Amino acid sequence: MIRQFALGTARFWARGARAGAAQRRASATQAGGRGGGLVSERRGEQAAWRIQSAAGGAGLGRVYGDLAKDKLTGFVVLTAMAGYAVAPGAAQVGTLLWTACGTALCSASANSLNQWVEAPYDAQMSRTRNRPLARHAIAPVHALAFGAAAGTAGTAALWLLVNPLAAGLGAANIALYAGAYTAAKRMWIGNTWIGAVVGAIPPLMGWAAAAGSLGPGAWALAGVMFAWQFPHFNSLSYTLRADYSKAGYRMMSVTHPRLNARVSLRYALLMFPLCALFPALGITDAWFLADSALINSYMAYCAYAFWRRPDAKPASCTSPSC
Repeated sequence: MIRQFALGTARFWARGARAGAAQRRASATQAGGRGGGLVSERRGEQAAWRIQSAAGGAGLGRVYGDLAKDKLTGFVVLTAMAGYAVAPGAAQVGTLLWTACGTALCSASANSLNQWVEAPYDAQMSRTRNRPLARHAIAPVHALAFGAAAGTAGTAALWLLVNPLAAGLGAANIALYAGAYTAAKRMWIGNTWIGAVVGAIPPLMGWAAAAGSLGPGAWALAGVMFAWQFPHFNSLSYTLRADYSKAGYRMMSVTHPRLNARVSLRYALLMFPLCALFPALGITDAWFLADSALINSYMAYCAYAFWRRPDAKPASCTSPSC
């Protein structure tokens, strides 16, 4: 697998270099026709890897925002804040803000490193071909440096200004997502379960930041986040299975489509007993059972429809349940 990745990456970067060389030759030919030898030479000296001309100022910020997957990172921070909000202990504004900041940096790091590894494959998929590295909007070394700096800053902030447990969870999530999950996507359908663990850790980080330890309530919250991801992601990945297959990803929706639908239904049904733990543990009042049952019933219905007819339109209706 490592050898295949190295070869694929080398070919991808080589294509980028050839594209840059072709662009320089075209510029030189055009300039030469106008008698602009000096202009031609200067254009020829431009590097193949450079920030696109439109990416100045706000455009460059957009490139790094896409690299960090800022919208997804915002959602990750919200789930961490949910863990902080329901954990026992007095809330402190400073701790809350540093937890949010550290979590955001850890998420940005994981997303950046993931794209750094997967750039050759992102370029083959219609859904991801416009990501910064796939479209050559940023040099790989800059993306790697950004990911490493964000991860270092995030874990350091959590360690020094929150607590070591929150920092350890943040570092573990970077390793799981950028390492284990990213590698497993090309080898094993179990990558979905690894990815679900990644999504379940931010609430643990928030709880750890508030309480300094992980009690039963923290694990109940993480369990809900873990289970919720299967109905959401499995239906989404099914609609993208052609793209995943083209890029060589061993996703459940590609290699085991019927299992993909069954797993979605199983975890949708598991949401009912998991949510029942919240009032039992004193995290919420009894009304939460009714509130969660309404949402979970809709999600279970969608998962059932997906299981019965994966190609039907309702297959993607589990997404709004978030």
